[in-house]
Amino acid sequence: MAAPAAVSSFPSSSSVAHRPQRRLPAAGRGTRTLLPPARTVASSRAPLVVSSPPPTPAPAPAPAPGQPKVDRSGRFCSPRAARELALMVSYAACLEGADVVRHLDRRVAARREDGYVFNKASLQSYNFMSFCGGPLEVATEEEAQKLMSQNEKVSANEAEVLSAPPRLVYNNFVLRLARDMLVAVASGWDQHVEVINKIIPQHWKDEPVARIIELCILHIAMAEMTSRGTPHKVAINEAVDLAKRFCDGGAPRIINGCLRTYVKDHINNGPSQPAESKA
Repeated sequence: MAAPAAVSSFPSSSSVAHRPQRRLPAAGRGTRTLLPPARTVASSRAPLVVSSPPPTPAPAPAPAPGQPKVDRSGRFCSPRAARELALMVSYAACLEGADVVRHLDRRVAARREDGYVFNKASLQSYNFMSFCGGPLEVATEEEAQKLMSQNEKVSANEAEVLSAPPRLVYNNFVLRLARDMLVAVASGWDQHVEVINKIIPQHWKDEPVARIIELCILHIAMAEMTSRGTPHKVAINEAVDLAKRFCDGGAPRIINGCLRTYVKDHINNGPSQPAESKA
């Protein structure tokens, strides 16, 4: 079965105008960074409809025992950080038509601009579990402005983190893990394209260029399960969380269903699965 060109190959950067809600601000350091969809406030009178976060946001969840969000050097050290980095690099490589592994290597080796200073305090404020929620109603314009201001601060912090030189943000474990994931993605790309074309919904096939992020998430999850032996449940849950952060609409539900179908029809009924290992 022939795969659509935009799914089987890395499309050019001129083909991404279909998803304006995905903000890709210029990094200022020679990179393009992937950010969660912008949260907006509708221009209506009482009640004003505002997207999440709620008026009184809950604090970021505590990191799991033995898996702190940052290490002693103050850099990200969790597998979640590696998956986010792998997704960001995969997306940027698709836009440029570049090899995913080489793109990561170039980013890691890139020299910093003279005078550039990174504020490590932004890592402490970064929340990997900051998901886009449903509409929120507020009663006053003042409350809406307060939420918009909060959203802008969160977005600015995420932009600072995601556009910073990788070695300032991620420790060596995360960089190695992200690279291993991208090596697995590249080696299984053609095979997974054929499978993806069978399991994604028709409207994704009709607009593959507008679904680059979603397709990258599927590639990463499949590569984790087949090449790295990540437990199916872990890979699927992580993929769904990435979709909640960086996609919109029903993407998390669709990705969950696609990956479950992949496990059922192409792993459990296919070649023997690699031995499970920790994520």
